[in-house]
Amino acid sequence: MPPITRATPDADPLPPIGGRENSTFGRAFVIGGGVALFLFAISIIFGSWYTIDQTERGVLLRNGAFVAVVQPGLHFKLPWLESVYKIDMQTHKFEYTKVNSYSADQQPADLKISVILHVDPGKVAEMYSRFGGDTQAAVSRLVTPHMNQEVKVVFGKYTAARAISERGQLNADAAKALTDAMSYDPVFGVEGVQVEDIEFSPDYIKSVEARMQAEVQVQQKQQELAQEKIKAQIAVTQAEGEANSQRARAEGQAAAIRLKGEAEAAAIKARADALAKNENLIALTTAEKWDGRLPETMLPGGAVPFLTLNTSK
Repeated sequence: MPPITRATPDADPLPPIGGRENSTFGRAFVIGGGVALFLFAISIIFGSWYTIDQTERGVLLRNGAFVAVVQPGLHFKLPWLESVYKIDMQTHKFEYTKVNSYSADQQPADLKISVILHVDPGKVAEMYSRFGGDTQAAVSRLVTPHMNQEVKVVFGKYTAARAISERGQLNADAAKALTDAMSYDPVFGVEGVQVEDIEFSPDYIKSVEARMQAEVQVQQKQQELAQEKIKAQIAVTQAEGEANSQRARAEGQAAAIRLKGEAEAAAIKARADALAKNENLIALTTAEKWDGRLPETMLPGGAVPFLTLNTSK
């Protein structure tokens, strides 16, 4: 009888039904829970703080309800329960084109207007509660209607020519009118209103050009007349100067002649006075000038000149 041998199994016995699947599921659950916990921690860490830039203001909301206006800087909030909406506080420029208006002299014009404004820091909560922080919507509802009305009223007080020549005053008046109109509901602070361009009708532009040309011609004629007057004044001045010069020369010559005559008269008078006082002065003068020669011819019975004989001896 052959010996009895025990058969050895070729593989490990099968595990209990469901054991391997439960282990894999458990590991996945642990990993998933760890990831969720990590994400939860991250969300708490990063969702609990926020910053507000210097050019912004924050509106803190808790479950959608307004809590407070947040100033620039680092702040903390409750994750998931609280949220922050940021409102831009910078100055913005809003432009309006083809704003049809009429001047005081009934000239139609299309205006290009720019309004420079910013959100009033004291009206941040109202800005959010009324307009959801939408600046464009707030401008459309608050600024645009007043701009269309007030700027047209101000422009209607200016004639077409004055609106062009006094643009600075027009801008100042428009800004004041718009600011006063919005003062009852000052969500925005108006920094300025600029009438950047005024486009009149072609007919008015032609009339202005014709008037300007006429004014230029008048000014040219006035300049020519002024130049002729200046030339005439120069000629008169030159003639007066020449006449004064000739008169001065004549007066000088007359004075010289008068002085010369007076000098000669004085000399003659002096000589006459000298002769009257000394009768022999003539003979002495003649003798002093005689060269010692007698005349070569003499008239019959004539006396020898310069010779006086004393016959008393």
